[in-house]
Amino acid sequence: MNKTRVAVVFGGVSSEHEISRLSASSVIRNLSVEKYELSLIGITKKGEWYLFGGDPEEIPDGSWENDCSNRSCMISPDASRRGITVSGGSFIPVDVIFPVLHGKNGEDGTIQGLLELSRIPYVGCGVLASSVCMDKAVTNLLLEQFGIAQAKFVWCYTDDYLENPEPVEREIVQKLGFPVFVKPANAGSSVGISKVKRAEELRSAMLLAAKEDGKLVIEEGIDGREVECAVLGNSRPIASVPGEILPANEFYDYEAKYFDDNSKLCIPAQLDETTTETLRSTAVRAFRLLGCSGLSRVDFFVRRSDNAVLLNELNTLPGFTAISMYPKLFGAVGIGYGELLDRLISLALEKNKGQ
Repeated sequence: MNKTRVAVVFGGVSSEHEISRLSASSVIRNLSVEKYELSLIGITKKGEWYLFGGDPEEIPDGSWENDCSNRSCMISPDASRRGITVSGGSFIPVDVIFPVLHGKNGEDGTIQGLLELSRIPYVGCGVLASSVCMDKAVTNLLLEQFGIAQAKFVWCYTDDYLENPEPVEREIVQKLGFPVFVKPANAGSSVGISKVKRAEELRSAMLLAAKEDGKLVIEEGIDGREVECAVLGNSRPIASVPGEILPANEFYDYEAKYFDDNSKLCIPAQLDETTTETLRSTAVRAFRLLGCSGLSRVDFFVRRSDNAVLLNELNTLPGFTAISMYPKLFGAVGIGYGELLDRLISLALEKNKGQ
């Protein structure tokens, strides 16, 4: 049997570089060597691309960068070749690319644009869905247009706020009150996000978020349960059972997500049947409306006061670490990690069939 040639891309110029390395390590360990011939492409924080031929165990802590076998490489944008050009003149054909990249330059449509030029099938959402879902301001505006319930929000350009903060702050107080969550519009893994309980804390939170992006989103604080649903598929996607986050910190921030063992995941979430089905159907509807394909993790709040389901955000390349919710949610319905990767690769090939 001919093996499918898969290139796994990890690292990247992003605040989520370290999480990408952890996710990629898990993906590589769970891709069947009987089915796949792997090429590993690591991208440093400086944006250097290397074909990594060393031990995958060097990836999580970043020591892969010091491997003497590393060779500069690039994914060829030449659609007649479809593969990896390596320093020294060698070339590696590729059947499908798995971009295990989180955040900017990986989940925002940028690398997807390169892969479209190369005409190499790739795992995950396309250019438009990736960029739309990465930008929380655009996502919120589209969800509002589609009539999907969400928290009330305000957004602004960072430079407008920095030049004249008072009008934005007044709008936040008048429209949202407190508490609120202040977020960079384009970031992930809760980087740059703050919960603000009082007006005097607002400006410092806005300035923190302003370091991460050119747009800011401020959302009303919801007293609710944090529930997530995984979606898998192309034109006929399926939703997993929902899972609930029980964060170690006041909200599910970067530390709580990746480094605090006291954060808990409850799978399946203890919800009534009506709420569960509302979550699952809304996740699939949002996935399709925003043009997603392959996979996404859709995050919700279930408001405690009235059990209302409010969509928070869509993550087009969610974490694939050992503790990540996306693989755990499908594992709960009998789709193991290895099978999940097989399906994602098959979906990538299916989406690009005939090219």
